[in-house]
Formats: sequence, C-alpha cells, structure tokens
Amino acid sequence: MGAPLAIIDGPSTFANKFNVSRETVEKLDTYASLLKHWQKTINLVSPATLDTIWHRHMADSAQLLKLAPVTSHRWVDLGSGAGFPGLVLAILLRERPGVRVTLVESDTRKVAFLREVARQTGLASVVDICHARIEIASTHDRVGIVDVVTARALAPLPKLLGLCQPFFGPQTVGLLLKGREAERELEGAKANWQFEAACEASVTDAEARVLRITKLRAHD
Repeated sequence: MGAPLAIIDGPSTFANKFNVSRETVEKLDTYASLLKHWQKTINLVSPATLDTIWHRHMADSAQLLKLAPVTSHRWVDLGSGAGFPGLVLAILLRERPGVRVTLVESDTRKVAFLREVARQTGLASVVDICHARIEIASTHDRVGIVDVVTARALAPLPKLLGLCQPFFGPQTVGLLLKGREAERELEGAKANWQFEAACEASVTDAEARVLRITKLRAHD
C-alpha cells in the first residue's frame, strides 16, 4: 500500500498533484466557492469538511480518474449530492472528445446546486443532470449502459451493487469510494452478486478504499 498524498490544501497543491491546467483549477475553484455559498442554506457536505474541500472532496473525487480506462466516454454518478465525485470528474474530463457524465440525484435543492455549478463552469456539453431516483426504470432507460459507474457514500455495497447493475455492460467499470469497512462489504456482497474486484488504497485517507468492480451480475 502506498503512502497517502500530503494534504491537498488548495488549488495550487491540487494542480501539482493531479497535473491539471490552470483553467481546470479555476473551474474547480468556482465550484468550491459556490459550495461554500450554498452550504449556508443547504446541507451539501459535512460542515466539518468545509475547510478541507480540496482534500476531502476535490482530491478524493479526482483520484478515480486514473482507475478508469482512458477510452471511457459515458459515465454515470449515482446519488451525486453535492457533485462528488461526478461533477469533479466532469470538469477533469471536459476536454476529452465525446465524454458525457450523467449525474443522478433525487433531491430538488441539490439538483439546483448541481445545475448552477454546471452553468458557471461551462459544462453544458459534458454534463447531464438527471433529477430522478436511481432505482426506477425510467432512469435506467434514460441513462442506459455506460463505461464507468461512480458513487460515494451512497449505500452499503450489497445494496449499492443493485443500484449499479442496470447501468453495467460487459466492459463497464464501477469505481466506488468506500471507508474502512470496504473489504468486509465486499465479502458480504458475494452472497447475491458475482463480480471481479480490486480494492485500491485511497490517496486521501489511509483507512478508505476505492473498489474497482468489473463483470458485475446477479447470481443465477
């Protein structure tokens, strides 16, 4: 297991660690400013993390990009909430031709926030914000099969895999941000699901993990 990254304490540190352009960091900085403003009236993230947005939210989300195939064009982020990781990934992916990132969120106020961030960061051609519940058939039909499914702090893995499965095809990769119980959740999920999994160390939290799920299907 590699050592976690040093604390990502702001835009310049983020840019250096993830090798992104000044324009990308400016868009993420706009996002961070909007988050702090909207947080005053909507509970978007834990208040305790507002002073560590770049580490706890931006970097935590950005680490997923290197775990996805570079040919991935269709992404879906389930239960996007304040946009982590999906909206961060959309900003990082915005210059990749043909990329489309769908953010699925059922909370009306959070959807309004996501739309405002997308508007102010110029993501109209990249992001599709789907105001709907994840588990309903119309959402499955609208989104379809994708290349990458992402989620953070959404549900225990056995339930989360059920939410992910309708968007999985033979080549789909699931990138799921999990805490210290990741390996226990993996074992529990095997009762109902068949899949291949890699458990990657998080670069922002020594106790957290990123689960990379492929070949997902329900047991026969």
